[in-house]
Amino acid sequence: MDNSAEIQNSSTKGVFINTYGCQMNVNDTERMFSLLEMLNYQSVPSPEQASLIIINSCSVREKPVHKVHSEVGRYRLLKEKNPALRIGVAGCVAQQEKKRLLKDIPVLDFVFGPDNIDQLPEIVGDLYKSEDSLMKAKFQHGEGYHVETMIRNPGVSTFVNITKGCDNFCSFCVVPFTRGRERSRPLTELIKDIQSLTKRGVREVTLLGQNVNSYKSDCGTNFGGLLRAVAEDTDVERIRYTTSHPKDFDQELVDISQQYRSKICDYIHLPVQSGNSEVLERMNRGYSREEYLDKVRMIKDTIPGVALSTDIIVGFPGETREQYEDTASLLEEVKYESIYAFKYSPRPFTKAARWPDQITDEEKSDRLNRLFELQKRISGELSQKYLGQVKEVLVENFDEKKGNNNGRTTENKLTHFPGRKDLVGQLIKVKITKALPTILHGEII
Repeated sequence: MDNSAEIQNSSTKGVFINTYGCQMNVNDTERMFSLLEMLNYQSVPSPEQASLIIINSCSVREKPVHKVHSEVGRYRLLKEKNPALRIGVAGCVAQQEKKRLLKDIPVLDFVFGPDNIDQLPEIVGDLYKSEDSLMKAKFQHGEGYHVETMIRNPGVSTFVNITKGCDNFCSFCVVPFTRGRERSRPLTELIKDIQSLTKRGVREVTLLGQNVNSYKSDCGTNFGGLLRAVAEDTDVERIRYTTSHPKDFDQELVDISQQYRSKICDYIHLPVQSGNSEVLERMNRGYSREEYLDKVRMIKDTIPGVALSTDIIVGFPGETREQYEDTASLLEEVKYESIYAFKYSPRPFTKAARWPDQITDEEKSDRLNRLFELQKRISGELSQKYLGQVKEVLVENFDEKKGNNNGRTTENKLTHFPGRKDLVGQLIKVKITKALPTILHGEII
């Protein structure tokens, strides 16, 4: 019997998956692990222990293909020592590059896109029937989005996909080309899915999609209706969601968030990308600075005390210093609890990648660093309001060495406090005694 057959029949096959990018990719990786368990694969902590290696790639930031080349290069020696080892690339780079990856990296055995994850058992089975490389990167545009959340150990808090793909076509974003057009899961399936997770000990779910606000079930229920249904028809105790698109954020959604505030968390991630209306128009975001600020006022007026975070791109093609300063001034006006900021990087297939007025990397780095310094001050100032408050914390972990629990408040503030292992999974009242820009410390009441 040859080595490949020996590995295929073994009951202790190891799989190593290295994951890059967004929470969607993290969720996809968890699904891969669950599917591979059906083939008797077990997760291993290092590639040296694996008979199957998958790189779950991300193409949102710069040089993603170079990252894949570099990582596969590190595994080349492993394959020389063990010819039965199979190496594959998944995720957005796989969808973007397709057969080009197999051509340029001969050591690769297979490539598959995000829409083909559920075919993974079939793909891996075929790997050991032929020496030929495999490529699966076809969008399932005409099919409904019917999946069950597959998580081996969901823990206290977990993510639940409600949509996949995106129809917005922002001029900087490759997602519509790597994850396809937008599709929503049926409401009844989501409710059943979430209720099943609560029976496994899940206390908090984060509803996940590229643009959750545009969710629409086959029965016509919109995202606000989904939030209402999850709050009323499941036993989950906390509900979060990401990512929201400002153009689709309306008064109905905010009213529902306020109405079910006992379950829907006081935290909204509302990506702005730029504080300048001209840049926003070139980004094809569908709103102006003034319209975005109107949404922020609507949210804060309806849900007093809500915490906001955002995404920002600096150095977008043609962004002047004055336009960048508009972004900085937006931070001062909105007062975000936290931001996720990045330097613009050209992505394949996108309009902005073809524009001639690209900003130098040195200038982008300078703008990014100054933005982080500004936000550090704002976060530090905002955190002081928590001092002396009693916050309800959902306990997620226990550090045995330090004797500390940690979890998050409804505002998504990570909070540490002395505790016990048996508190994991409980909602505990904690008095805040120390407030740092990104972390709170406290003691159990």
